[in-house]
Amino acid sequence: MIILLFRAVILYAVIIFCIRLMGKKQLGELQPSEFVVTIMLSNIATLPIEDVDIPIGAGLVPIFTFVCIDVLFSWLSLRSRKLRRLICGSPKIIISDGTLDQQTMKELRYTVDDIFAALRTQQVFDISDVQLAVVETTGQISVYTKKSRQPVTPDDLGLTADECDPPQLVINDGDIMYGALSALGRDRTWLVDVLAEQKLKPSEVLIMTSDGDENTIVPKQRADDAPKGELP
Repeated sequence: MIILLFRAVILYAVIIFCIRLMGKKQLGELQPSEFVVTIMLSNIATLPIEDVDIPIGAGLVPIFTFVCIDVLFSWLSLRSRKLRRLICGSPKIIISDGTLDQQTMKELRYTVDDIFAALRTQQVFDISDVQLAVVETTGQISVYTKKSRQPVTPDDLGLTADECDPPQLVINDGDIMYGALSALGRDRTWLVDVLAEQKLKPSEVLIMTSDGDENTIVPKQRADDAPKGELP
């Protein structure tokens, strides 16, 4: 049992390292070659765990081999457009000026339900509102709506808007995010002074966001403030 535990921990650490080596991507963002490697890594890793007679090295060698192959092909695809198109494919236009390309839909084996589900995730419910929709090589559909259906911007109204960075998370469950403070040009002294106005300490704050001028503070819920259930 102890041996199985150690083998599982070692293989877990190796798989995490390999996935990080392959790059930070969500499952839905993986290219076909990366998706295949991910599936094979998970299958190979289970073999030495299920069968103790298989040396752990017999699992590590193919794992690192597949990862090295994936990294190599990624490096080559950066330098060759033809190879990149061969491995990953190319994006396909599936909607143009509100018109669905039925031939492309058949080639990609997309159903109407697939397309409308993808449109709804981007807050589009009428296909005539779409100026251009592209099926990416990951299978996701990128949608660009018509100008008449896009939200009004300050530029459309002839207004001038100040450009600024979004608020930073400066306290996360009582922990001070010093990197965020540095990005805002602030320091701990400023933070303590701001919290003192609310009679709070950093350890008493669940969430605090700030853009340097405006702050949003969410204190931790105290035990006596917690909602109590009704008595029977």
